[in-house]
Amino acid sequence: MRTGSKWQRPILKSVLPVIESSRHVSTSEDAITSVARWMAYEQFSIPDDSGTGPFDMGNNPDRLFDVNLFVAALNFAFTDFDTSIKFSCDYQGGVWSDSEAMFARIHEAINAGTDLFSGAFLATVTRQDLARIFAGNIELPMLEERVQILNEVGATLVDQYDGAFHNFVRSCAPSMYAQGDGLMERLVSEFPRFNDVSYYHGQEVQFHKLPQLALWSLHRALHRTGHWRLADLEDMTAFADYIVPVALRLMGVLVYTPILEASIAAGEMIARDSDEEIEIRAHTIYATALLTDAINEIRPTDAQVVVPQIDFRLWNAYHATSWPHHLTRTVMY
Repeated sequence: MRTGSKWQRPILKSVLPVIESSRHVSTSEDAITSVARWMAYEQFSIPDDSGTGPFDMGNNPDRLFDVNLFVAALNFAFTDFDTSIKFSCDYQGGVWSDSEAMFARIHEAINAGTDLFSGAFLATVTRQDLARIFAGNIELPMLEERVQILNEVGATLVDQYDGAFHNFVRSCAPSMYAQGDGLMERLVSEFPRFNDVSYYHGQEVQFHKLPQLALWSLHRALHRTGHWRLADLEDMTAFADYIVPVALRLMGVLVYTPILEASIAAGEMIARDSDEEIEIRAHTIYATALLTDAINEIRPTDAQVVVPQIDFRLWNAYHATSWPHHLTRTVMY
């Protein structure tokens, strides 16, 4: 069932040892086959937007590079770890939850004239600044960590890229992998905040949720314009987060041990880099890749899908629901 070059790339290759040794999570290939039989007939597309939901950020390529890399740096932890309440806000007549609430506040700040994407601003932004910008029903979780991330990213942009994300993007090959010059490869190597790896029984496991999500967002925003497109979209994996595992588990694709299931239902913290957390994320990537392959076996050759389309289908259906997801305190998702 494994088809395509993605299985030969570092992320999927690195998760396979976890799949083989897992004790807390498993993937049901029978369930994948069953889900693929009906999901294959859904309509899939690549949304034509800036990767920031319903909020218009304009069509200037450099602005969209800036928007999407800024979003990628902050796109994590929208649920309060003590209360399990999700961050939300009211904006433009709607109520937005999770990452969409963050996008709403970004759009609001831009319209108010805040120089939000400037390296100089990011290098000096304070906790009070972010608390004001991201006001909502609760304080945006892990605010201190977000300040530290933006300060570090801003300093790198000022020192090396004249203070702008778009200068960095234009210096990279428009691909995930390009013998070290790919945009994802360089995000991971030049900005430590994006180096999303764990170690499972001594072996490195690559997840790279946020750098991949940034490339998917850029591709969505610009691939139709001719200004930028990702050359190796078919090599992308799922964005291993809190929500996609919920969808896969409810569909019977992921199976948790009773102990892990009970821990998640009780809202207990799953430690970062624990076997349980790594296995949840590894199986999310593995199962979504298998599901994509199974769907493509059914669909005609001119209607093939890529993993991020399946990821979005799962995330979009479940991100605002109340079903409990695992809680891990991390800046990586």
